[in-house]
Amino acid sequence: MSLLDDTKEILKELIAFPTVSTDPNIELIEWIGDRLRNLGAEVDIFKDPSGNKANLFATLGPAISGGIVLSGHSDVVPVADQDWATDPFEMVESDGKLYGRGTCDMKGFIAATLAMAPQFAQLELKRPIHFAFTHDEETGCIGGRQLVKDLEKKTLKPSIAIIGEPTDMRVIEGHKGCFEYTTHFTGLEGHGSAPEQGVNAVEYATRYVSKLLELREQLKQRTPESSNFEPPETTINIGALHGGVAPNVIAGKAHIDWEMRPVQESDGEFVKTQLNTYVNEDLLPAMKAVHPKSSISTHCHGEVLGLEPMEENAARDLMQELTGANGTDLVSFGTEAGLFQSLNMDVVVCGPGSIVQAHKPDEYLAIDQLEQCLQLLIKLKSRLV
Repeated sequence: MSLLDDTKEILKELIAFPTVSTDPNIELIEWIGDRLRNLGAEVDIFKDPSGNKANLFATLGPAISGGIVLSGHSDVVPVADQDWATDPFEMVESDGKLYGRGTCDMKGFIAATLAMAPQFAQLELKRPIHFAFTHDEETGCIGGRQLVKDLEKKTLKPSIAIIGEPTDMRVIEGHKGCFEYTTHFTGLEGHGSAPEQGVNAVEYATRYVSKLLELREQLKQRTPESSNFEPPETTINIGALHGGVAPNVIAGKAHIDWEMRPVQESDGEFVKTQLNTYVNEDLLPAMKAVHPKSSISTHCHGEVLGLEPMEENAARDLMQELTGANGTDLVSFGTEAGLFQSLNMDVVVCGPGSIVQAHKPDEYLAIDQLEQCLQLLIKLKSRLV
């Protein structure tokens, strides 16, 4: 069986694990752990408090610092309410493409690393190769944030991390952060004919949304001159607003799901400071004047730092050499790369597939992209011996 065929078989197995972020991933992680242990890898599985989700960190080679991490997330986004032509959890090959949920985002990269693992294991490694696979990246990088804490406790420190998110195999040296929140509003229900006797949570939520939109415009004026992102400024998006029960009932509860994508950490602090002032000086006093038990609270799902472009970056230099790329790019979507950078690693994002295909029905990974990824990993062998 060729290396490509082996990779396809592994990817087929990975797709068959329906690791939607709301569901367990432990069976997939244990399956991967068994494969790597059979090759002689040292494997750590870090379970979350429920025991149903886990991260994996495995090492082939000597127990020394300076190794290279190949990283990916095991979770996928939901398929509910999407119109798929095939079973999303059964990989289908057609017209040079591999269809299935997670093929490009990002089980294709994971499959390639697992297919290459036996070749890595046969080398006289002078430099360790690590495999890092996480849970719940799609819901605020929950697993990645915990993995960073666990890796901080290890004595041996990797020096390079390659995050295999779909980039069309372009070398990405920077991306924005991703801060995700839910803001809850509790007012006072009442009859719609007497709005002044209640506190309408939906109305206050819409005022909060208006403030977010105002701040979104202000962020354009804060854009760093050096920003090469597209769009160049920190962005804010309102994902959903929920509240109310009927047209003739004053809404007692509401909540907003929203996010921002900072290009610089100071923008995040600016937005949060402005919102706190607006809530404490305008919204809450008006609400409490009618109903003292009114409240506004914000739950932070995650504040994942971006990947900051660095003047010196060994990972970037290595990947440019291995891929033959003449330059690097920036992207606006978020990854776990900034988490690894916080451990003082040199980090890039580079993986097979297009982000355009991610999260959509009939998600696919082009086979030629998978072949390019395998060629990259084959070339990587020379840097480990």
